[in-house]
Amino acid sequence: MNNPAVGPDEPRDLPAAWPHGVPRDIEIPDEPLTATLDRAVRDHADRVAVDFLGRATTHAELGAQVERGTRVLHDLGVRAGDRVALVLPNCTAHVVAFWSALRLGAVVVEHNPTYTADELAHQLADSGATVALVWEQAVPRVLAGRERTDLRHVVAVDLSADLPRTSRWALRLPVPAARATRAAMRGPVPADVPHWHRLLAAAAPLVPPTAPQAADVALLQYTGGTTGTPKAAVLTHRNLVANALQGQTWTQATPGTEVVYGVLPFFHAFGLTLCLAYSVRIAATLVVLPSFDPARVLAAQRRRPGTFLPAVPPMLDRLAAAAEETGADLTSFRYSISGAMALPRATAERWERVTGGLVSEGYGMTETSPVALGNPLSPDRRPGALGLPFPSTRIRVVDQEDPTRDVAVGEQGELLISGPQVFQGYWKRPEETAHQLLDGGWLRTGDVVRVDDDGMVVLVDRMKEMIVTGGFKVYPSQVEDHLRGMPGVRDVAVVGEPAGDMGERVVAAVVLDEGALGVDLAAVKAWCETRLARYAVPRRLVVLADLPRSQVGKVLRRVVRDKVTTSD
Repeated sequence: MNNPAVGPDEPRDLPAAWPHGVPRDIEIPDEPLTATLDRAVRDHADRVAVDFLGRATTHAELGAQVERGTRVLHDLGVRAGDRVALVLPNCTAHVVAFWSALRLGAVVVEHNPTYTADELAHQLADSGATVALVWEQAVPRVLAGRERTDLRHVVAVDLSADLPRTSRWALRLPVPAARATRAAMRGPVPADVPHWHRLLAAAAPLVPPTAPQAADVALLQYTGGTTGTPKAAVLTHRNLVANALQGQTWTQATPGTEVVYGVLPFFHAFGLTLCLAYSVRIAATLVVLPSFDPARVLAAQRRRPGTFLPAVPPMLDRLAAAAEETGADLTSFRYSISGAMALPRATAERWERVTGGLVSEGYGMTETSPVALGNPLSPDRRPGALGLPFPSTRIRVVDQEDPTRDVAVGEQGELLISGPQVFQGYWKRPEETAHQLLDGGWLRTGDVVRVDDDGMVVLVDRMKEMIVTGGFKVYPSQVEDHLRGMPGVRDVAVVGEPAGDMGERVVAAVVLDEGALGVDLAAVKAWCETRLARYAVPRRLVVLADLPRSQVGKVLRRVVRDKVTTSD
């Protein structure tokens, strides 16, 4: 077969594992992302668009709310090109605000609502946002750093206002459960801060006379990128339209038939594209949950059974475990796409056993809007592999020291990606953009992969997390994969720590199974020496109660490294 890692203009055969019925290339329409919402409202007006904890909003109602939200933002002075910050958990207001800002031609800037005041101030100042729609609990943190930003208006969002009427009434009851729920959803807001839902209720609809263009910037999405320094990836309407259409092509979803579960945070690229862009493109019903909680997901499943679940492996594992314990029925889920981290085979098998459906691993980055590779949604998927390039996506695997030199099929190298979903660069960071985007629009991912004979791409590790010890390169994920099979070990992260002339020392941070008697360094060495090169065997062991993870469950190796280097 031809080398699957070839340039975009070279002829090539389809990889052996290519899914049946999926075209290799697709035509990306020259339209803004908002056109997908217009079609959903027109063609599926009466179908439920959003279900937030039992409160249903049809596509027609969503379209009407977006028209009023557009008026609210316009009255606050937002114009085309202005940045609108969303500091919100998942909720109906988040969906409405996202589409309202895009309708005006404004640029959405997503923020984690649990960030500290300093973290929020840094990102708000960096983007130059002029209006921020903020969850009530985050309002004090945004106001604390407001003088460092260009914010003209801060608008509070009451999460409970999106609940069904009976649920809002129940929050007023003088009982502990109601007080706890109210405290989790609401927060104190100064009297001079306006409220989004009140503004929305009083607003007249506004349909801007001109729509944004495909080439216009739609989103600034903050990411650690490939260097670990937080910066905003610039994504256009065309980038987001392309990835939503690529997702529809890959899943072969029929518009107006799917029920997508929105358990991933919308402020993360994975959740934003799969839940806000892809779901609207296929006119799905989006079941929105403010945070991931297995009991809450199972309650929603009883009310409105889902068909498609984008998630990360820990979510799949916890949800499957909860279903096994309670006898809950998850068999309506035909497909799940897992991303953000490696999908353990045991997790995949458990999910498929409980649901009877399929889980397929995907790969992407914020810089690719975010999905670039995917496993087939068929029995041909390979747990543990990243998958195949999405339609109209090309890849190269190059020498880690010389990105102009391609390596042979089966050899390890850095993954480069080219396609219509690849971002425009980093906001106000031309030097970093030039480093990551090579001639021809090839994005350096910083990930070390190999391509197998069937065209499947397999992750080896991230270049920046590679450990160099005594001149040898150690890929942490390979050591972790082996250690996860060791009796008594529930989870593990492998990092490097300074070791003088040797460069770095391999350190294993492990979380023990409940009830495990203990694991010592000698046992770890004995376990590893049977499968790993001597230089890759951990030289130090640290036992942790848990591993630090991001909002989507990815292990934060930098935080682990800090923990182990300061431990005795």
